[in-house]
Amino acid sequence: MGPSRSLPCLVLLFLVASSRASVLEDTCKSFAAGHPAIGYDYCIKFFQASKDSATADKRGLAVIASKLAGAAASGIIKRIHALVASEKDKRIQMALHDCDQLYSQAVDELDGAAKGAAAGTPRGKADAVAYVNGALGAPGTCETGFGEMGVESPLVAEDSEFTKEVYITLDVTHSL
Repeated sequence: MGPSRSLPCLVLLFLVASSRASVLEDTCKSFAAGHPAIGYDYCIKFFQASKDSATADKRGLAVIASKLAGAAASGIIKRIHALVASEKDKRIQMALHDCDQLYSQAVDELDGAAKGAAAGTPRGKADAVAYVNGALGAPGTCETGFGEMGVESPLVAEDSEFTKEVYITLDVTHSL
């Protein structure tokens, strides 16, 4: 009698787990349809940085994406600090300081986005979307600063990756 009761529980557990996995897959398929240059595989890889994404619902994915992008921004800030410490050109140092401020603001905005998405309210969603939109400006503005000086940015790769991550975050958050 005991084993027959556990079988329905196992089936239910499997169905819940597989439906959660399909939330992630469906989310990344939807994202890729609108952003083919970034694509499905990149989206899945982005979320794989958090083990919780495999079982998260849509709101959970928005929170996870905001936190992952915020962590990426924090990593870029550390890279900026290392570049400033080794850079001799004062103009480039100034541009790096500007990027530091932009990414520091992005960290705060993405934290606000995570909180807004987690709230599960229409106001929370609106706040989250606004915060993510704000964070999206950091890499472009950073690159513009270097371009205006006529020098190549040492953050091209980081800015490009962060832009992709924030586009995923924005898409997921907007879909709530």
